Amino acid sequence: MDAPEIFKSFKHIVAAQTTRDYPFRLSHHQISASDLKLSEEQNEINKSTCFKSLGVNENQITYGKQVHDNKIAVINHPVYLDGYDAFITNQKNVVLLVSIADCTPVLIYDSLNHAVAAIHAGWRGTEKQIVTGTLKEMNKQFGTIGENCFAYIGTCISEKFFEVGNEVAIKFDQQFIIERGGKLFVNLKSANQHQLLQFGVPVHQIEISPNCTFNDNKRYFSYRKENGKTGRMYALIGIRDED
Repeated sequence: MDAPEIFKSFKHIVAAQTTRDYPFRLSHHQISASDLKLSEEQNEINKSTCFKSLGVNENQITYGKQVHDNKIAVINHPVYLDGYDAFITNQKNVVLLVSIADCTPVLIYDSLNHAVAAIHAGWRGTEKQIVTGTLKEMNKQFGTIGENCFAYIGTCISEKFFEVGNEVAIKFDQQFIIERGGKLFVNLKSANQHQLLQFGVPVHQIEISPNCTFNDNKRYFSYRKENGKTGRMYALIGIRDED
């Protein structure tokens, strides 16, 4: 399990990205349990071990089926909610969770207004500025401004391996496109970092995972590397009740 350094000084924040050590699913739409030949019993054990290690109860989790769009849900209590790729909340003991297997997870903490966000940014969500949209919604709901935010851009497929066709490449600013050997590649981490910076998040308050799901497939699931027959990792963030 990866623990972002950027949040470690905030003792009331729980944040993590899981690895292949915890291949589990939280709902029927995830394929990880069956495709990994993981029994339901072992699936439950893995979930329990994972959440227990973080001091989280499963009944505190908000999650849902993601649709590679830019819709953002404001969460007031733990819920299963399909159709959203970003969740925000300022409620304690509500843990926001997104699943990934090459897409970019982005976790945000507003240290002044005590609000958090969990974002699933695939190439479609990134192109649709889901990070920008999430920060704007946090500003609307909680008064969030960039200078108070700390962010983690988690492990996803790196620009070295995320080859795309021209029909995808043209949707991105050229600064995020790498041309190599006549092929086109997109840097999703940089594209999402740019949205954070544009909102005013200081560069020193942004941590970017150096790892790649495709390149380090022994540690991380990769949808592209494993031709879709893979598990899911989870990125989550929440505010603990300090009492």
